[in-house]
Amino acid sequence: MADAKPLPQVNPDNRPFWQGCREHLLKIQKCGNCGRLRWPPGFLCPGCLSPEAEWITVTGKGRVYTFAVYHQAFQPGFQEDLPYVVAIVELDDGPRMMTNIIDCDPAGVACDMPVEVAWADRNDEFSIPCFRPIRQGN
Repeated sequence: MADAKPLPQVNPDNRPFWQGCREHLLKIQKCGNCGRLRWPPGFLCPGCLSPEAEWITVTGKGRVYTFAVYHQAFQPGFQEDLPYVVAIVELDDGPRMMTNIIDCDPAGVACDMPVEVAWADRNDEFSIPCFRPIRQGN
């Protein structure tokens, strides 16, 4: 059965992010003027309004800031994943990202839980960053 989940919409602002994901690298923008790390990507820094930016690779580690457990699929492609967790992860590098928590019983997810990036390879073009709990010894 083909994957029925929607694929990301690539645009000039997020293309470097998705190119990094394809290589299993989590990349975010860093302002070339004030050094602020930002997510989501954009053409201006929300801090100083500079258009200067570079893409950097971040560690991919962070903590669950908040989350929700979905028991109903609002898009048919996610039906087989129920229940699943949608979370905001605060990266150790600073920005917060919306993502899924995987490799964990949804009842075990908690705020401030340490997590690391994991990759859901969807096809040859897209690898989606998800996060999983950091186990002792990792």
